Amino acid sequence: MAYFAYRGRNGAGQLVEGTLEAADPGAVATQLSGLGVTPVDIRAATAGAVAARAASDLPKDAFGRPLKVRPAELMLFSRQMYALLKAGVPIMRALGGLQESSENPAMKAALKAVRESLEGGRDLSQSMARQKHVFTPFYVAMIYVGESTGRLDEVFLRLFHHLEFQEFMRSQVKQAVRYPIFVIVAMAAAIVVINLFVIPAFAKVYRGFGAELPVITRGLIAFSDFTVQAWPWIAGGLVAAIVGFVQWTGTVGGRLAWDRIKLRLPVAGKILLKATIARFSRSFALAVRSGVPIVQGLTLTAQTVDNAFVARKVEKMREGVERGESVLRTAVAAAIFTPVALQMIVVGEESGALDDMLQEVADLYQREVEYELKTLSAQIEPILIVALGVLVLILALGVFLPIWDLGSAAMKK
Repeated sequence: MAYFAYRGRNGAGQLVEGTLEAADPGAVATQLSGLGVTPVDIRAATAGAVAARAASDLPKDAFGRPLKVRPAELMLFSRQMYALLKAGVPIMRALGGLQESSENPAMKAALKAVRESLEGGRDLSQSMARQKHVFTPFYVAMIYVGESTGRLDEVFLRLFHHLEFQEFMRSQVKQAVRYPIFVIVAMAAAIVVINLFVIPAFAKVYRGFGAELPVITRGLIAFSDFTVQAWPWIAGGLVAAIVGFVQWTGTVGGRLAWDRIKLRLPVAGKILLKATIARFSRSFALAVRSGVPIVQGLTLTAQTVDNAFVARKVEKMREGVERGESVLRTAVAAAIFTPVALQMIVVGEESGALDDMLQEVADLYQREVEYELKTLSAQIEPILIVALGVLVLILALGVFLPIWDLGSAAMKK
């Protein structure tokens, strides 16, 4: 099957354009005729053109940006589909009801497209795969498994729990890095205020005395003078650095390097690693438990870990399994898993209950992440106290040493 871009005239003579998936241009013409459209031009469409057209067809916000479907909305959809299918409601009716009740135009449009695709004779997994902005390859693969095994309602429930866990871990990671970032920004703001306003005021007083100032005071004044004179260049450089960093992390190599650096950050790095291992374990367990082959399960799981560096390691694991190696051996070679996780994988492979052991790993690290976050402030406080102490010591010596020197000189006179 391939995509074809078409132009034609409808029954009212109006020009219509779009893309269709078919085996050849003749099949496209047949589909258009069935829709009451007389084809004028049919040509093969590239994947990029199809993606661009799909993006242009999405509902837009006030700024012209495509609306997105939030994870919470996809979670709700999965739970509602489970309840409706469990109650015996046909899929078309269930999708129609959820389409009408959805408050997000993007979700409403996606469900409408899925229904139209189902009416065209496609399976549910194929129809969802066409809505890449809503349903991930992992989600689509699970739906395909549900269709193949006749347990679609059960798969929707598992997907709900999976998405719930993914969102929980994502929020936990954000919470882990929010506190250190806030403290660093606050300290940087304090340094800027001191250099721009506090030190210049003291410098005027010291210059009036005409006395020789201590080295540390001269250093503070020189740095303050540089900041006052060059602050536009400093601000511009900071903005350029931020923009450059965003663009760098937008590249494949930059994203890979940054995700690797994040896992090695002091304090927060180990929390991010545990959260990533938990996401991998839960996703892989769901894939294996649902009947997905291990090789395909690793490929799908690599797309859910939310870390390019770990995803690359998981892809290496998949290549090793394809060569006939065990999951344990490939996991050891990946060098990202803790000894506890590796031990659980050993037990899972030997007992034939790999999905259960991976689920245990996910639950274990979920609890550890929650505990680490509760004690995060206690872990960071010593570092902050030392940093603040050094900063206060430098400022105190730089500001008060000249006063002490002048006071001593006055007493000698």
